[in-house]
Amino acid sequence: MIEQGTRLEKESKRLIITKENKILLEVPEFKIERIFIFGNVQITTQAIKFLLENNIETSFFNIYGKLVGRLLPAQSKNVILRIAQFKKAEDLGFKLSFAKRIVEGKINNAKVFLQKYARNHPEVDFTSSIEEMNFCLEELKRKTQVTSVLGLEGRCSAIYFQTLSKMFRKELKFEARIRRPPPDPINSLLSLGYSLITNEMFSVLVSVGFDPYVGFLHGIEYGRPSLALDLIEEFRHAIIDRLTVELINKEIFTKDDFEEQEGTYLLKRDSLKKYFQHYERRMLSSFEEPKERTEVNYRKMFLLQALQLSKSLQTDCLYTPFSIR
Repeated sequence: MIEQGTRLEKESKRLIITKENKILLEVPEFKIERIFIFGNVQITTQAIKFLLENNIETSFFNIYGKLVGRLLPAQSKNVILRIAQFKKAEDLGFKLSFAKRIVEGKINNAKVFLQKYARNHPEVDFTSSIEEMNFCLEELKRKTQVTSVLGLEGRCSAIYFQTLSKMFRKELKFEARIRRPPPDPINSLLSLGYSLITNEMFSVLVSVGFDPYVGFLHGIEYGRPSLALDLIEEFRHAIIDRLTVELINKEIFTKDDFEEQEGTYLLKRDSLKKYFQHYERRMLSSFEEPKERTEVNYRKMFLLQALQLSKSLQTDCLYTPFSIR
């Protein structure tokens, strides 16, 4: 929901969106999977109760796309998993092993993304960047502390984003990844996309029974959903980076889709609606899951990776990061 000043209500077996006592939209309850609310939108207690009872993911963002909070049902009863998670959070050996596997998966996915782009665009040469990433992978094997693994991940990310900047072939460009505030439209799209997948991973982790604030690669810090941030590392390039490159290079989004406010760039209201349509299409794009050889999408993969981590924590089997298809 993006329209400012609207109200979300529950009537009979449907949710309705109203503004100034006029109905803007009616949606049957069985068609609702998740709700994103941006800015000044009201919601009735009847609607809140319905969303909680039906486990409908509901997230609140400010007008800049920053997550403010979520509606969450009662905490999962899976206390056994949380005990295992808390124990592993104190296990330095496990934390190091998991951190290295996550970063290894992220670097490999970055390489695959760059290689696929280079095959389709022979005018670019990413050889040196890929060689540097290979060097990082070799260096990763020798790391003995999680902090040094994070440092290596940061160095590799800088290499990656410098290379990513060369992929944008149209009017809109960016020179470096800057998070807060995003100083250009592409950084704005990246920040919005990363926020959305972090939010979705957060909800998946809660549904499985994890405490999403207790991670292994990202350290524990007040208010930071460290475990959600851990698990989206392996998905950033496949989902958000690829989506952003496509939206810009196909000129689905141009400078006219953005407005500048207080030194940051935001999507205009109608453009934000358009973004969600493409984001949903990307999240629901299907591919073959290699182990089970079944068709899945990215939302299903979020759940599968969370379940795999649950098994890893409780049985000491190795966690295998998602790899780009």
